Amino acid sequence: MVWFTEYQTENVGLTIRAKEVKTIKSKYQEIIVLDTQEFGKVLVLDGAIQTTEKDEFMYHEMLVHPALVKHPNPQRVLIIGGGDGGSVREALKHKTVEEVHLCEIDEEVIFVSEKYFPSISSKLRDPKVKIFIEDGNHFLEERKNYYDVIIMDSSDPIGPAEVLFQEKFYKKVKESLKENGIMVAQTESPFLQEEYFKNAVKEIKKVFKYVGIYTGFVPTYPAGMWSYTIASDDINVLENVNEEKLEEIETRYLDKELYKSLFAIPKFVKELVNE
Repeated sequence: MVWFTEYQTENVGLTIRAKEVKTIKSKYQEIIVLDTQEFGKVLVLDGAIQTTEKDEFMYHEMLVHPALVKHPNPQRVLIIGGGDGGSVREALKHKTVEEVHLCEIDEEVIFVSEKYFPSISSKLRDPKVKIFIEDGNHFLEERKNYYDVIIMDSSDPIGPAEVLFQEKFYKKVKESLKENGIMVAQTESPFLQEEYFKNAVKEIKKVFKYVGIYTGFVPTYPAGMWSYTIASDDINVLENVNEEKLEEIETRYLDKELYKSLFAIPKFVKELVNE
């Protein structure tokens, strides 16, 4: 048995005891797979926990389904990041989806996920899925007015991923969306990562007309409180429409009642957004 600690801030860490540890060096980062008693297998990239077998559904459902439910007819979906495959799996639960593009910069993350996380990566080789091993920032430059929904399943805004949280990048996202297009991004913890959260929301608001922020619980993420920001220029994403779609898909976290109260966020989060 070994103890692994993710240092979520300079002063806060999450420690998990692992039965086994596997380390893989990719071209871009250090990939660690922990086999734990409490969370099952855990995927760690450069020291930061990305997903676990036990709580991944909480994150992936909240990231993917609100945007796909709010869009009247989502057919083409792009996921930037998300090499573990969880967002792909959730997107394919929507019967209107005909095509899912996954843009992941590190191919090794996909290989590791397919080997060690089969329940999460199970749909990566689905006929509707096409995988691109590319930088998401450059990928969008070649695809204009193409996607109905774009999902930003990126890692923390540090190093190569930093550009994915800036106004210039969100403008590329907007240009790649079709009419009535919707984008959604994970925007960090509003409790332990206030500056990352505020900056991401601010940059998105510069680009899109309608913007909504919602939160969810993910036990292994900083403070357990995670934020998501959804945006569109044509659809008022703050309206909770098409809720009956949720009855057509299998979920464990998000249901109609939670969807109806999606934007009921804590007062301190509202204050952060309005600063």
